Amino acid sequence: MEVLWFSILAFMITMYVVLDGFDLGAGVLHLLIAKTEDERRTILNAIGPVWDGNEVWLIAAGGTLFFAFPLLYASSFSGFYLPLMLVLWLIVLRALGIEFRHQSHHPLWKTFWDGVFSVGSILLTIFFGAALGNVVRGVPLRADGYFFSPFWTTFTVVPESGILDWFTVTMGVVSLFTLTIHGANFLALKTEGALQQRARSVARMTWWGLLVSSLASAVSISFIRPELWNNYRTHVWGYLFLVASILGLVGMYIFSRRKEDLKAFLSSAAFIAGMLACTAFGLYPVVLPASTDPAYSLTVQRTITHDYGLSVGTVWWSVSLVMAVGYFLYLFRSLRGKTRLPHEGEGY
Repeated sequence: MEVLWFSILAFMITMYVVLDGFDLGAGVLHLLIAKTEDERRTILNAIGPVWDGNEVWLIAAGGTLFFAFPLLYASSFSGFYLPLMLVLWLIVLRALGIEFRHQSHHPLWKTFWDGVFSVGSILLTIFFGAALGNVVRGVPLRADGYFFSPFWTTFTVVPESGILDWFTVTMGVVSLFTLTIHGANFLALKTEGALQQRARSVARMTWWGLLVSSLASAVSISFIRPELWNNYRTHVWGYLFLVASILGLVGMYIFSRRKEDLKAFLSSAAFIAGMLACTAFGLYPVVLPASTDPAYSLTVQRTITHDYGLSVGTVWWSVSLVMAVGYFLYLFRSLRGKTRLPHEGEGY
């Protein structure tokens, strides 16, 4: 059951990043590639029907963490309290930017909400990457399984590091490049004309930043947490995740230049899924490493709830998954094709 629920949690987080990642990327690009009012409306209408539904996976992942790994939930939510509050406010502000923009008719207010939406999206992508960096690097856990991390200490990787140091910022940059390309591929798939060409151009240029930052993060991980590779040495099938991420990275480069937008978008999704799977596979059975003492690390066995709760959860989670997958398949199938700009006052 431990392996099953660890895999379920990793799957739900991956689904969130893949699905909400493209509308976060669209937010990053909102003011960069949209030059006119109609182009900004087109971007918002491309993600408008799906952005709030995509965030359901984040809520579901939090719920899964709560009942399947209660100690991990309590420890991480207390230790990361301040950055979690910032993330919550950024999610709220980003939603306000989307919803209030089309309610405003004054150009100044539209510009203001455009800025809120775009800046909120940029900061969220960086914060999510830094969060993953904290999990990989480790946090200053105490013997009781709890910790508190300030924003930063010396900005170096030390046992009592804060949320931000050079490694977690590097991971934030990787996240920014990754989700920007993912969003650009989605916009290239959903738009036409000059906006589509700009999205393709951004995807091609940003790919080089993703390549360099990904290599830098891989080298950094090998020095900071070399034990992450132990599972790969004992279970070589784990390299399939690494192969999937590499194929996704190469696919983004090839298909973007061939202007095969759907394949480029699926490639960026494969890269995201592969990299997150690589991280989860390398960490297992640790779910939150301790930078203070490896003995304090939170593992699957230490944080998992009782078998009865997991059994009941398996039943309800299976039913919910079928419903959620069915809904998203219907939603994306019904919205396939290019985004058509609705009349003023309709849509976003």
